Amino acid sequence: MLFRPTTEADQERVAAVVVDEPVGWIDADRYLDELKQGMYRPEWTWIAEDDGRIVGRSLWWGQQDSAHPVALDCLHADPTLPDRAEVAAGLLTAALRAFAGAGAPRTPLYNLTLPVGWRDTPGAVAAVEWRRRAAVAAGLTHEVERLRLQWTADVGLPASRDRLTFAPASDEEFLRLFRRIAVGSLDDETRRNIAVKGAEATARDEMDFYLGCPGRREWWRVAHTPDGQVAGLALPSATPYARNVGYLGVVPEFRGHGYVDDLLTEITLIHAESGAELITATTDTGNAPMAAAFARAGYRTSEIRMLYSAPVAV
Repeated sequence: MLFRPTTEADQERVAAVVVDEPVGWIDADRYLDELKQGMYRPEWTWIAEDDGRIVGRSLWWGQQDSAHPVALDCLHADPTLPDRAEVAAGLLTAALRAFAGAGAPRTPLYNLTLPVGWRDTPGAVAAVEWRRRAAVAAGLTHEVERLRLQWTADVGLPASRDRLTFAPASDEEFLRLFRRIAVGSLDDETRRNIAVKGAEATARDEMDFYLGCPGRREWWRVAHTPDGQVAGLALPSATPYARNVGYLGVVPEFRGHGYVDDLLTEITLIHAESGAELITATTDTGNAPMAAAFARAGYRTSEIRMLYSAPVAV
């Protein structure tokens, strides 16, 4: 069994691979299109070959200006293999070792996309089971379940409660708020980052991430109570594919007042008033208050994502 990155000569064979399990996967049209854009690359596309035949494929994705891949989007192993998980684990291990050797500052995660209610579908359960075993064997042992949600124009706009006022602010003010909001967050990634590098570095990384997203900086808002106190922030953003909720958070002293609804409404209105008919969002299933706020605002769960990542070194 040979595990290796692809070359341009492999392109047609790689694109021809079809995944027939009930999980999210990357088809030929999307792969070839995003390959041209630099979001997939030959050196980020790894295959397992047995006697010259492709029996495994892993497609690692990054932004157009990324120096290293960010996430694994699609993992496939031939169903005729005696142990699909074993081959897939070997493929992931080889790729991750190569990325680390090339200087990747962090281990890319594995993003496995699933339909809503997948646990009730035996085929989906089986598809997850061997992929989970492969991910864990390759060192991606931290598992988080995330909801992908979406608001569409036909749902209608959430009602504004007019309890907060919103205004632009400086980068310094937003950085201070990122730092304050990170403390006590229920978001899994934020909690892990704080454990490793503290609130200050976590806040800076969060802000740098959103400054680098396709969304516009002028959309960002700070929320104030009627007496002028800062209650939180609302960051409408965008992905390469759609308008996005981005980031929102309430400062610790104002949590428990339901202001999360006001912040989410403001983000939704900013996008909708500029013509957006689709707004996407994500949240951990473990962040129950945020998931409930999305439901109240008319956001519907469109898919589930299981994220497998390397454990943090505290």
